[in-house]
Amino acid sequence: MVLDIVSKRTKGILLLILSAFFFACMNMFVKLSGDELPVFQKVFFRNAMAAVIAFIVLLKNKMPLRPSVKGSMPYLILRTVFGLAGVVCNYYALETLVLSDASILNKMSPFFAVLFSFIFIHERPRLYQWLILGGALFGALFVIKPSFANAAFIPALVGFMGGVFAGAAYGCVRKLGLMGEKNPYIVFFFSTASTLIVTPIAIAGYVPMTALQWIYLLSAGVSAALAQFSITAAYTCAPAKEISVYDFSQIIFASLMSLIVFQQVPDVWSIIGYVIIIGMAILNYLLSNRRGRDNL
Repeated sequence: MVLDIVSKRTKGILLLILSAFFFACMNMFVKLSGDELPVFQKVFFRNAMAAVIAFIVLLKNKMPLRPSVKGSMPYLILRTVFGLAGVVCNYYALETLVLSDASILNKMSPFFAVLFSFIFIHERPRLYQWLILGGALFGALFVIKPSFANAAFIPALVGFMGGVFAGAAYGCVRKLGLMGEKNPYIVFFFSTASTLIVTPIAIAGYVPMTALQWIYLLSAGVSAALAQFSITAAYTCAPAKEISVYDFSQIIFASLMSLIVFQQVPDVWSIIGYVIIIGMAILNYLLSNRRGRDNL
């Protein structure tokens, strides 16, 4: 039984790291699409593409286009509201901040995922898990320091709130997974509902796009869908308090993309932050596995 739990935790960690990579790709493509495109137009493409892919997955697996668990609808709605707010805030921050800084702001979500998992499903984190998440947050401050010092206050605040909303959304995902709701349907409901919400706004403010911008936004949508499937599966495999710190790996991916695609070189303080965050992730994994062995 314990071996099965450890296996699920490891699977959740790997899926969360995979989702972090795809979310970094999504942010990169959104930033490449240009600041002249409205935020809600970008959000529409991101969620519409994810909705189509989720719909195909449901059809392929002959799954119903409705909730499979009684009582899951309130959490599906909450997941949609929080998730959409998080995406809008993140995309707004991407227009102003550099890729790695916008990503680190959004990656405040693991801390809040633990908090909201406690609120929704009463998963009480252990003291060492709070300390490790605090350490990861401390490391993130080394990376984000230049933005707080030089960027406008409002974009930074909005980006931070995006992390809060994302954490709340992932808490809902964890609750839905424990209730037995199917992963593809969770992604389908969020993507479809949020697309319907932003469609009128996107149409009203539509700006014509070049062929390259179409490619970038479609690629962002595919990346978002893959990230959503990965992160939804991750949080249904293991509690947020045990795996959420690994979501900080997006910082590494975003920084590499900043360097390669945008020629933005991180300073020494950012590198120190990366080392701290990776160290916290490794420490969390080792301590979680040690507790599992002690319970044998």
